[in-house]
Amino acid sequence: MNVPAPLVESHAPASDPGLPPQRPTTRLLVALAVALSLLVVASLFMAWNTQQRVKSLEQELVRRQADSQAQATEARLLASAAQDLAREAGAKAALLEARVTEASVQRSQVEELLSTVSRSRDETVVADIEAALRVALQQSALTGNAEPLVVTLKQADERLARFTLPRLERVRRAVNRDLERIKALAVVDIGSLALRLDEAVRLVDELPLVARAEPRGKAAAPARPQPAASAASSMTATSGSTADDWRGRLLQWWQDIVRQVADELRSLVRVTRIDHPEAMLVAPEQQLFVRENLKLRLLNARLALLSRQFDIAQSDIRDAQLALDRYFERGSRRVVTVAELMRQVSTQARQTVVPRPDDTLAALATAAAGR
Repeated sequence: MNVPAPLVESHAPASDPGLPPQRPTTRLLVALAVALSLLVVASLFMAWNTQQRVKSLEQELVRRQADSQAQATEARLLASAAQDLAREAGAKAALLEARVTEASVQRSQVEELLSTVSRSRDETVVADIEAALRVALQQSALTGNAEPLVVTLKQADERLARFTLPRLERVRRAVNRDLERIKALAVVDIGSLALRLDEAVRLVDELPLVARAEPRGKAAAPARPQPAASAASSMTATSGSTADDWRGRLLQWWQDIVRQVADELRSLVRVTRIDHPEAMLVAPEQQLFVRENLKLRLLNARLALLSRQFDIAQSDIRDAQLALDRYFERGSRRVVTVAELMRQVSTQARQTVVPRPDDTLAALATAAAGR
Protein backbone atom coordinates (compact mmCIF):
# COMPACT_ATOMS: atom_id res chain seq x y z
CA MET A 1 0.00 0.00 0.00
CA ASN A 2 3.00 2.21 0.47
CA VAL A 3 4.25 1.96 -3.15
CA PRO A 4 2.31 4.85 -4.67
CA ALA A 5 3.51 7.35 -2.19
CA PRO A 6 7.13 7.25 -3.19
CA LEU A 7 6.02 7.46 -6.74
CA VAL A 8 4.21 10.74 -6.05
CA GLU A 9 6.96 11.97 -4.06
CA SER A 10 9.48 11.19 -6.73
CA HIS A 11 7.36 13.16 -9.26
CA ALA A 12 6.70 16.19 -7.15
CA PRO A 13 10.23 17.37 -6.52
CA ALA A 14 11.11 16.77 -10.17
CA SER A 15 8.48 19.22 -11.45
CA ASP A 16 9.26 22.15 -9.36
CA PRO A 17 12.97 22.47 -9.82
CA GLY A 18 12.58 22.08 -13.70
CA LEU A 19 10.22 25.06 -14.35
CA PRO A 20 12.81 27.54 -15.52
CA PRO A 21 14.59 25.12 -17.89
CA GLN A 22 11.30 24.43 -19.93
CA ARG A 23 11.23 27.93 -21.71
CA PRO A 24 13.62 27.07 -24.57
CA THR A 25 11.58 24.09 -25.48
CA THR A 26 8.48 26.16 -25.74
CA ARG A 27 10.17 28.63 -27.96
CA LEU A 28 11.38 25.86 -30.09
CA LEU A 29 7.95 24.47 -30.34
CA VAL A 30 6.58 27.87 -31.19
CA ALA A 31 9.25 28.29 -33.78
CA LEU A 32 8.48 24.92 -35.14
CA ALA A 33 4.82 25.73 -35.14
CA VAL A 34 5.46 29.01 -36.93
CA ALA A 35 7.74 27.32 -39.38
CA LEU A 36 5.18 24.63 -39.93
CA SER A 37 2.47 27.23 -40.37
CA LEU A 38 4.66 29.15 -42.80
CA LEU A 39 5.43 25.95 -44.58
CA VAL A 40 1.77 25.11 -44.74
CA VAL A 41 0.96 28.61 -45.97
CA ALA A 42 3.72 28.36 -48.56
CA SER A 43 2.52 24.95 -49.54
CA LEU A 44 -1.00 26.21 -49.83
CA PHE A 45 0.15 29.17 -51.86
CA MET A 46 2.20 26.98 -54.08
CA ALA A 47 -0.66 24.59 -54.43
CA TRP A 48 -3.00 27.45 -55.30
CA ASN A 49 -0.50 28.87 -57.73
CA THR A 50 0.04 25.50 -59.29
CA GLN A 51 -3.69 25.03 -59.52
CA GLN A 52 -4.02 28.41 -61.22
CA ARG A 53 -1.30 27.52 -63.69
CA VAL A 54 -2.89 24.19 -64.36
CA LYS A 55 -6.19 25.92 -64.96
CA SER A 56 -4.55 28.40 -67.31
CA LEU A 57 -2.78 25.56 -69.09
CA GLU A 58 -6.03 23.67 -69.33
CA GLN A 59 -7.72 26.76 -70.77
CA GLU A 60 -4.84 27.26 -73.24
CA LEU A 61 -5.00 23.61 -74.16
CA VAL A 62 -8.75 23.84 -74.64
CA ARG A 63 -8.38 26.98 -76.74
CA ARG A 64 -5.62 25.48 -78.79
CA GLN A 65 -7.56 22.27 -79.17
CA ALA A 66 -10.53 24.30 -80.36
CA ASP A 67 -8.31 26.19 -82.79
CA SER A 68 -6.80 22.92 -83.93
CA GLN A 69 -10.23 21.47 -84.46
CA ALA A 70 -11.32 24.58 -86.38
CA GLN A 71 -8.18 24.44 -88.51
CA ALA A 72 -8.63 20.73 -88.99
CA THR A 73 -12.22 21.33 -90.06
CA GLU A 74 -11.12 24.10 -92.38
CA ALA A 75 -8.31 21.89 -93.69
CA ARG A 76 -10.81 19.12 -94.31
CA LEU A 77 -13.04 21.57 -96.16
CA LEU A 78 -10.10 22.87 -98.15
CA ALA A 79 -8.94 19.35 -98.84
CA SER A 80 -12.43 18.43 -100.00
CA ALA A 81 -12.54 21.53 -102.19
CA ALA A 82 -9.05 20.72 -103.48
CA GLN A 83 -10.17 17.20 -104.26
CA ASP A 84 -13.18 18.56 -106.10
CA LEU A 85 -10.96 20.98 -108.02
CA ALA A 86 -8.50 18.19 -108.70
CA ARG A 87 -11.29 16.01 -110.04
CA GLU A 88 -12.60 18.88 -112.18
CA ALA A 89 -9.09 19.66 -113.36
CA GLY A 90 -8.55 16.01 -114.17
CA ALA A 91 -11.81 15.89 -116.08
CA LYS A 92 -10.93 19.09 -117.94
CA ALA A 93 -7.42 17.79 -118.64
CA ALA A 94 -8.87 14.56 -119.97
CA LEU A 95 -11.32 16.54 -122.11
CA LEU A 96 -8.54 18.82 -123.35
CA GLU A 97 -6.33 15.84 -124.05
CA ALA A 98 -9.13 14.24 -126.01
CA ARG A 99 -9.70 17.46 -127.95
CA VAL A 100 -5.97 17.87 -128.55
CA THR A 101 -5.82 14.31 -129.81
CA GLU A 102 -8.82 14.96 -132.03
CA ALA A 103 -7.28 18.23 -133.26
CA SER A 104 -3.98 16.52 -134.00
CA VAL A 105 -5.82 13.81 -135.94
CA GLN A 106 -7.76 16.45 -137.87
CA ARG A 107 -4.58 18.41 -138.48
CA SER A 108 -2.83 15.35 -139.85
CA GLN A 109 -5.83 14.67 -142.08
CA VAL A 110 -5.91 18.29 -143.27
CA GLU A 111 -2.14 18.25 -143.93
CA GLU A 112 -2.49 15.02 -145.85
CA LEU A 113 -5.39 16.49 -147.81
CA LEU A 114 -3.45 19.68 -148.54
CA SER A 115 -0.44 17.66 -149.56
CA THR A 116 -2.63 15.59 -151.86
CA VAL A 117 -4.25 18.71 -153.33
CA SER A 118 -0.90 20.48 -153.71
CA ARG A 119 0.65 17.41 -155.27
CA SER A 120 -2.27 17.01 -157.67
CA ARG A 121 -2.13 20.74 -158.48
CA ASP A 122 1.60 20.58 -159.14
CA GLU A 123 1.12 17.52 -161.31
CA THR A 124 -1.66 19.32 -163.20
CA VAL A 125 0.58 22.36 -163.76
CA VAL A 126 3.43 20.16 -164.97
CA ALA A 127 1.11 18.25 -167.31
CA ASP A 128 -0.43 21.46 -168.69
CA ILE A 129 2.96 23.04 -169.35
CA GLU A 130 4.25 19.90 -171.04
CA ALA A 131 1.14 19.65 -173.25
CA ALA A 132 1.40 23.34 -174.21
CA LEU A 133 5.08 22.87 -175.10
CA ARG A 134 4.25 19.87 -177.31
CA VAL A 135 1.63 21.88 -179.18
CA ALA A 136 4.01 24.85 -179.53
CA LEU A 137 6.70 22.53 -180.92
CA GLN A 138 4.28 21.25 -183.54
CA GLN A 139 3.27 24.78 -184.52
CA SER A 140 6.91 25.89 -184.76
CA ALA A 141 7.75 22.83 -186.86
CA LEU A 142 4.87 23.55 -189.25
CA THR A 143 5.40 27.30 -189.58
CA GLY A 144 9.15 27.47 -189.01
CA ASN A 145 8.55 30.34 -186.62
CA ALA A 146 9.76 30.25 -183.03
CA GLU A 147 7.15 32.74 -181.82
CA PRO A 148 4.63 30.08 -180.59
CA LEU A 149 7.40 28.38 -178.61
CA VAL A 150 8.61 31.68 -177.14
CA VAL A 151 5.08 32.68 -176.10
CA THR A 152 4.47 29.26 -174.50
CA LEU A 153 7.73 29.41 -172.55
CA LYS A 154 6.91 32.92 -171.29
CA GLN A 155 3.48 31.78 -170.13
CA ALA A 156 5.06 28.76 -168.39
CA ASP A 157 7.56 31.05 -166.62
CA GLU A 158 4.77 33.36 -165.41
CA ARG A 159 2.75 30.37 -164.20
CA LEU A 160 5.67 28.76 -162.37
CA ALA A 161 6.53 32.08 -160.68
CA ARG A 162 3.50 31.61 -158.40
CA PHE A 163 4.93 28.40 -156.89
CA THR A 164 7.77 28.05 -154.39
CA LEU A 165 8.39 24.30 -154.55
CA PRO A 166 12.02 23.29 -155.21
CA ARG A 167 11.18 20.87 -158.01
CA LEU A 168 9.12 23.50 -159.84
CA GLU A 169 11.92 26.02 -159.30
CA ARG A 170 14.22 23.70 -161.25
CA VAL A 171 11.64 23.60 -164.03
CA ARG A 172 11.49 27.39 -164.08
CA ARG A 173 15.27 27.67 -164.40
CA ALA A 174 15.19 25.24 -167.33
CA VAL A 175 12.41 27.29 -168.96
CA ASN A 176 14.50 30.48 -168.67
CA ARG A 177 17.54 28.76 -170.22
CA ASP A 178 15.53 27.47 -173.18
CA LEU A 179 13.83 30.84 -173.62
CA GLU A 180 17.15 32.69 -173.79
CA ARG A 181 18.56 30.11 -176.21
CA ILE A 182 15.56 30.35 -178.56
CA LYS A 183 15.53 34.16 -178.44
CA ALA A 184 19.21 34.25 -179.37
CA LEU A 185 18.49 32.31 -182.58
CA ALA A 186 17.73 34.39 -185.68
CA VAL A 187 14.54 32.87 -187.09
CA VAL A 188 13.20 33.69 -190.55
CA ASP A 189 10.17 35.95 -190.54
CA ILE A 190 8.07 34.29 -193.23
CA GLY A 191 5.34 36.91 -193.00
CA SER A 192 7.58 39.86 -193.82
CA LEU A 193 9.25 37.97 -196.68
CA ALA A 194 5.86 37.09 -198.15
CA LEU A 195 4.82 40.75 -197.95
CA ARG A 196 7.97 41.78 -199.83
CA LEU A 197 7.25 39.27 -202.59
CA ASP A 198 3.67 40.57 -202.80
CA GLU A 199 5.01 44.09 -203.23
CA ALA A 200 7.35 42.88 -205.98
CA VAL A 201 4.45 41.15 -207.76
CA ARG A 202 2.42 44.35 -207.56
CA LEU A 203 5.24 46.38 -209.15
CA VAL A 204 5.79 43.98 -212.08
CA ASP A 205 3.04 45.60 -214.17
CA GLU A 206 4.76 48.98 -213.81
CA LEU A 207 8.26 47.84 -214.77
CA PRO A 208 9.59 49.20 -218.09
CA LEU A 209 10.74 46.57 -220.61
CA VAL A 210 13.93 46.90 -222.61
CA ALA A 211 11.94 46.47 -225.84
CA ARG A 212 9.65 49.38 -224.89
CA ALA A 213 11.72 51.75 -222.82
CA GLU A 214 10.24 55.11 -221.89
CA PRO A 215 12.16 58.32 -222.66
CA ARG A 216 14.12 59.67 -219.76
CA GLY A 217 12.69 63.18 -219.96
CA LYS A 218 9.10 62.05 -220.31
CA ALA A 219 8.50 61.70 -216.62
CA ALA A 220 9.62 65.27 -215.91
CA ALA A 221 7.76 66.85 -218.85
CA PRO A 222 4.28 66.97 -217.24
CA ALA A 223 5.66 68.87 -214.29
CA ARG A 224 6.71 71.74 -216.50
CA PRO A 225 4.09 74.31 -217.48
CA GLN A 226 2.71 74.09 -221.03
CA PRO A 227 3.93 76.85 -223.37
CA ALA A 228 0.42 77.73 -224.47
CA ALA A 229 -0.80 77.87 -220.91
CA SER A 230 2.22 79.94 -219.96
CA ALA A 231 1.55 82.34 -222.82
CA ALA A 232 -2.14 82.61 -221.98
CA SER A 233 -1.42 83.18 -218.32
CA SER A 234 1.29 85.67 -219.18
CA MET A 235 -1.02 87.58 -221.55
CA THR A 236 -3.85 87.71 -219.01
CA ALA A 237 -1.54 88.64 -216.17
CA THR A 238 0.36 91.34 -218.08
CA SER A 239 -2.55 93.16 -219.64
CA GLY A 240 -1.65 96.23 -217.62
CA SER A 241 2.12 95.66 -217.31
CA THR A 242 4.91 97.73 -218.69
CA ALA A 243 6.78 96.96 -221.93
CA ASP A 244 9.84 95.61 -220.10
CA ASP A 245 7.78 93.04 -218.22
CA TRP A 246 6.11 91.95 -221.41
CA ARG A 247 9.47 91.46 -223.09
CA GLY A 248 10.79 89.44 -220.14
CA ARG A 249 7.78 87.11 -220.21
CA LEU A 250 8.07 86.73 -223.95
CA LEU A 251 11.74 85.80 -223.54
CA GLN A 252 10.87 83.21 -220.87
CA TRP A 253 8.17 81.76 -223.10
CA TRP A 254 10.62 81.47 -225.98
CA GLN A 255 13.20 79.72 -223.73
CA ASP A 256 10.58 77.16 -222.62
CA ILE A 257 9.72 76.39 -226.23
CA VAL A 258 13.40 75.95 -227.11
CA ARG A 259 13.98 73.64 -224.10
CA GLN A 260 10.98 71.48 -224.99
CA VAL A 261 12.12 71.13 -228.61
CA ALA A 262 15.64 70.19 -227.45
CA ASP A 263 14.22 67.48 -225.12
CA GLU A 264 12.20 66.03 -227.97
CA LEU A 265 15.21 65.98 -230.24
CA ARG A 266 17.35 64.26 -227.58
CA SER A 267 14.65 61.59 -227.08
CA LEU A 268 14.89 60.61 -230.75
CA VAL A 269 18.36 59.18 -230.20
CA ARG A 270 18.93 56.69 -227.32
CA VAL A 271 22.08 54.65 -226.61
CA THR A 272 21.59 51.55 -224.46
CA ARG A 273 23.88 48.60 -223.65
CA ILE A 274 22.01 45.32 -224.21
CA ASP A 275 23.67 42.10 -223.06
CA HIS A 276 20.83 39.95 -224.40
CA PRO A 277 19.75 41.05 -227.89
CA GLU A 278 16.71 38.79 -227.80
CA ALA A 279 15.19 41.09 -225.20
CA MET A 280 14.84 43.81 -227.82
CA LEU A 281 13.14 41.37 -230.17
CA VAL A 282 10.22 40.62 -227.84
CA ALA A 283 7.01 41.22 -229.76
CA PRO A 284 4.34 43.44 -228.20
CA GLU A 285 1.96 40.50 -227.79
CA GLN A 286 4.70 38.58 -225.92
CA GLN A 287 5.43 41.34 -223.43
CA LEU A 288 2.36 40.36 -221.43
CA PHE A 289 3.68 36.80 -221.14
CA VAL A 290 7.06 38.09 -219.94
CA ARG A 291 5.41 39.99 -217.11
CA GLU A 292 3.11 37.09 -216.24
CA ASN A 293 6.03 34.67 -216.24
CA LEU A 294 7.90 36.94 -213.79
CA LYS A 295 4.81 37.11 -211.57
CA LEU A 296 4.48 33.33 -211.59
CA ARG A 297 8.12 32.97 -210.54
CA LEU A 298 7.59 35.35 -207.63
CA LEU A 299 4.33 33.66 -206.59
CA ASN A 300 5.99 30.26 -206.70
CA ALA A 301 8.77 31.60 -204.48
CA ARG A 302 6.12 32.94 -202.10
CA LEU A 303 4.35 29.56 -201.91
CA ALA A 304 7.69 27.81 -201.34
CA LEU A 305 8.45 30.18 -198.46
CA LEU A 306 5.07 29.54 -196.86
CA SER A 307 5.59 25.79 -197.18
CA ARG A 308 9.10 26.07 -195.68
CA GLN A 309 10.80 24.87 -198.91
CA PHE A 310 13.65 27.36 -198.98
CA ASP A 311 15.63 25.64 -201.73
CA ILE A 312 12.72 25.90 -204.16
CA ALA A 313 12.16 29.51 -203.11
CA GLN A 314 15.82 30.36 -203.76
CA SER A 315 15.65 28.73 -207.20
CA ASP A 316 12.50 30.66 -208.16
CA ILE A 317 13.99 33.94 -206.95
CA ARG A 318 17.15 33.32 -209.00
CA ASP A 319 15.06 32.66 -212.13
CA ALA A 320 13.01 35.79 -211.46
CA GLN A 321 16.21 37.81 -211.04
CA LEU A 322 17.57 36.52 -214.36
CA ALA A 323 14.31 37.40 -216.14
CA LEU A 324 14.34 40.84 -214.52
CA ASP A 325 17.92 41.49 -215.65
CA ARG A 326 17.27 40.22 -219.18
CA TYR A 327 13.95 41.74 -220.20
CA PHE A 328 13.57 44.86 -218.03
CA GLU A 329 15.47 48.12 -218.00
CA ARG A 330 18.02 48.07 -215.22
CA GLY A 331 18.27 51.83 -214.87
CA SER A 332 14.61 52.24 -213.91
CA ARG A 333 13.85 53.07 -210.31
CA ARG A 334 11.02 50.52 -210.12
CA VAL A 335 13.28 47.78 -211.51
CA VAL A 336 15.91 48.62 -208.90
CA THR A 337 13.24 48.48 -206.17
CA VAL A 338 11.99 45.05 -207.27
CA ALA A 339 15.55 43.75 -207.55
CA GLU A 340 16.30 44.98 -204.02
CA LEU A 341 13.16 43.27 -202.67
CA MET A 342 14.14 39.97 -204.29
CA ARG A 343 17.69 40.31 -202.99
CA GLN A 344 16.43 40.82 -199.42
CA VAL A 345 14.15 37.80 -199.68
CA SER A 346 16.95 35.67 -201.14
CA THR A 347 19.32 36.75 -198.35
CA GLN A 348 16.92 36.07 -195.48
CA ALA A 349 15.23 32.94 -196.83
CA ARG A 350 17.55 30.43 -195.17
CA GLN A 351 16.74 27.11 -193.61
CA THR A 352 16.83 27.50 -189.82
CA VAL A 353 15.88 24.83 -187.32
CA VAL A 354 13.95 25.98 -184.27
CA PRO A 355 15.72 24.51 -181.22
CA ARG A 356 13.80 22.13 -179.02
CA PRO A 357 13.33 23.02 -175.33
CA ASP A 358 15.05 19.83 -174.19
CA ASP A 359 16.05 21.22 -170.77
CA THR A 360 12.46 22.16 -170.00
CA LEU A 361 11.09 18.80 -171.14
CA ALA A 362 13.68 16.94 -169.05
CA ALA A 363 12.89 19.08 -165.99
CA LEU A 364 9.15 18.49 -166.48
CA ALA A 365 9.72 14.75 -166.71
CA THR A 366 11.75 14.83 -163.48
CA ALA A 367 9.07 16.91 -161.70
CA ALA A 368 6.31 14.58 -162.93
CA ALA A 369 8.23 11.62 -161.50
CA GLY A 370 8.21 13.33 -158.08
CA ARG A 371 11.97 13.70 -157.74
